[in-house]
Amino acid sequence: MPEQQQWTITATEQPPEWFIQAVKQYTPASSGLYAAQLLWQRGIKDRQQLTAFINYKAYQPASSFEFGQEMHLAIARLQQAYNTKEKIAIWGDFDADGITSTSVLWDGLGQFFAQNTQLVYYIPNRLKESHGLNNQGIDNLAKQGCKLIVTCDTGSTNVEEIIYAKQLGIDVIVTDHHTLPAERPPVAAIINPRYFPKEHQLFNLSGVAVAYKLVEALYQSLPNVAKYPLEELLDLVAVGLIADLVQLSGDCRYLAQMGIQRLQEDFKQPAAARRRPGVGRLLELCQKSGDRPTDISFGLGPRINAVSRIQGDASFCVELLTSRDVKRCNELAEVTELANARRKSLQKDVQAQVAQKLTQLDLSTTSVIVLEDAQWPAGVLGLVAGQVAQETGRPTILLSTEGAGEAGEQGSREQGAGVEITSLSSNSELSTQNSALALARGSARSVNSVDLYQLVKEQAHLLHRFGGHPFAAGLSLLVENIPLFTAAINQQLRQSLGSTTLTPNVQADLTVTVADLGKELFLELKLLEPCGMGNPVPKLLIQNCWFENSWHRNQQDWQGKKVQYIKAEFDIRDDSSRSAFPGLWWGHYKDELPIGRCDCIAELDYNTFKKRYEIRLIAVRSSANSALNAPLSLTPFILDLRNQEHSATQHSGLIIEDCPTNWDDLRMWLRRCLAISRSTSGLENQQQLAIAWSKPNHQPPNQIWLTLVGIAKYLSRTNQLVTRGQLLEKIGISDQTLLVGIKALKYLGFTVQRQDRSLQFTWNPNDSAENLADEAVARFLAAVREEQFQQQYFAKVPLSTIVAIASYDSK
Repeated sequence: MPEQQQWTITATEQPPEWFIQAVKQYTPASSGLYAAQLLWQRGIKDRQQLTAFINYKAYQPASSFEFGQEMHLAIARLQQAYNTKEKIAIWGDFDADGITSTSVLWDGLGQFFAQNTQLVYYIPNRLKESHGLNNQGIDNLAKQGCKLIVTCDTGSTNVEEIIYAKQLGIDVIVTDHHTLPAERPPVAAIINPRYFPKEHQLFNLSGVAVAYKLVEALYQSLPNVAKYPLEELLDLVAVGLIADLVQLSGDCRYLAQMGIQRLQEDFKQPAAARRRPGVGRLLELCQKSGDRPTDISFGLGPRINAVSRIQGDASFCVELLTSRDVKRCNELAEVTELANARRKSLQKDVQAQVAQKLTQLDLSTTSVIVLEDAQWPAGVLGLVAGQVAQETGRPTILLSTEGAGEAGEQGSREQGAGVEITSLSSNSELSTQNSALALARGSARSVNSVDLYQLVKEQAHLLHRFGGHPFAAGLSLLVENIPLFTAAINQQLRQSLGSTTLTPNVQADLTVTVADLGKELFLELKLLEPCGMGNPVPKLLIQNCWFENSWHRNQQDWQGKKVQYIKAEFDIRDDSSRSAFPGLWWGHYKDELPIGRCDCIAELDYNTFKKRYEIRLIAVRSSANSALNAPLSLTPFILDLRNQEHSATQHSGLIIEDCPTNWDDLRMWLRRCLAISRSTSGLENQQQLAIAWSKPNHQPPNQIWLTLVGIAKYLSRTNQLVTRGQLLEKIGISDQTLLVGIKALKYLGFTVQRQDRSLQFTWNPNDSAENLADEAVARFLAAVREEQFQQQYFAKVPLSTIVAIASYDSK
């Protein structure tokens, strides 16, 4: 179980009126106050900054030749290769940034060098090789006749491998954004934004953005060669930038803004007309439209990353992102989707096993969580470690000892988040004898501003290989060293923290009400997009609210066997509005939502699949004045007026007139009533709940089915719309049973489409459809019978039973 979270509300400084009015120019439908507060908090405090932040056309990007002499050296070497028709190899990486970097160079350099003959690419196998260059791969390229390697998203610290390539007559141009080497390696050029000061507008470029800058410089140096505009690469740049979670400021934000626009424009085209049909098909599979950064971070990025995590070899992803062959792209997209489904299933399994191991830890004495298991697939450890770190507030390291003792580099494989791996023992006795050693490998994730890279680096003497950055690292070490490593890294962090206690922290940016939620606020907050590190998605605090109509469902894996994830959906309400607002909570069951009044932190989103605005719940806790904090005496609290025709009209409390079909329906009313009691008059004047339904007068299930079919035919013939509420009132069944009926109607040739909050029925009769509908109709009739049975039960269930259930829920 996660520890009690610490909630932090960002200190708000009221921006000056001139700034609010300047922001309002971009939000004509709303006041602009919330966006102005956020922008002011995040350091945007003058008109020029504001204009450049919101409108990329007003931003002045840096020249590619800001990289100075190194860029000139790189272009000179590429021009030499162009003039002498040398063969070039792109050396990429297997994560989303590395795949998109390779794709940008494949398409970009492909304008100057014939693909597959003069230009090839190589991506290491995640399950067999590490990040970065390796001698075996270099040998392979040398046999193909390559004279130049251009790396992307990797290579800065591969000094020994670069020397080895040079001995084989191969020059290396490094384009990367990871850790700088202690000294400049013997390369033709090294283009890495880490050489810039942190304040430079290019400092935060990811691997794909650095690759783009190299292509941009070549376009400028050989202006009459390329057939396709440079801007056609920007959609790939946006995917890599956002998937890699770099800070979206300076040129990063500018490139991401332009790339998202191109991504959206291309997706709107018919599949056959798209420049990137593979990207379009991936968006369709994850039910996204490409116009939001979250479409990349939650949709495209995880799918691209999943391929190497599951299959090892992600080389075909470059073809998926760059090919114009629609049929081929569709095939590759389906393979990618299956890999992602498998990744989700494996991740869920590991999460459950880690949760079990966490119960055996005393978190009060644990500063760094280090767990190991022989069965864990290394490809998903970084994802699970990140989740555990967020839930516990502690840096987390997960290690797999699967296959420990295998020979050579196989034993030191690393599955970090696109991090460079530094070998600590390449010339030592350890590397020459590692065929006899048991090596664990794994991933680490940090939280609470703990610099994980430095933390791990301090224990370098216990490690075989490691690498990373402050929030993510990968490592391998002898299995026998794990206990010593665990004790040492915990002691080190405890000493550096002093009296500071690590707890999960959730940050809220703004306080809003349910009445504020919706299209206007969404469009106002959209000014801050694309969001990322340094400019996170706004977190909204909603206080003294409650949840209604909650339900959850399980998503099966692609083979229909294991539960892949769960998702709770609900309506949220507070005293600011009579209307509820929809929302969802990924990875949670509806029973985890608190009863009565509570506070929550959420993100406002637009669901392109359901075409609605909704909140995505981040954290929730009971309010200080929450209902049900203390047990109540419920016998006088619940008033039984069933089957008493006129008594309910005299009752001043809450009245339930519709007979429920399950205990959850009754609990929902109970929660509302208790919340009102606590928030208004207090316990001494409890709000009464009257159960006032009458004994139901049910129609036979067959007659209900015929009525539903008749209504559907009438609506189709007259082209009228109907709400679900109107249907439920007419037919007299529950919402859940109606959904079963609508599924049965589809077998009769009915098409049911949403139009805002209404339904539209269209009927295209099919002579053979009725035979196919038998099973679906039988399910509907069974659902009706079950519902009617439940209503008969609640019509006569003793009040004492209702009170007992309610009393249990109130504890």
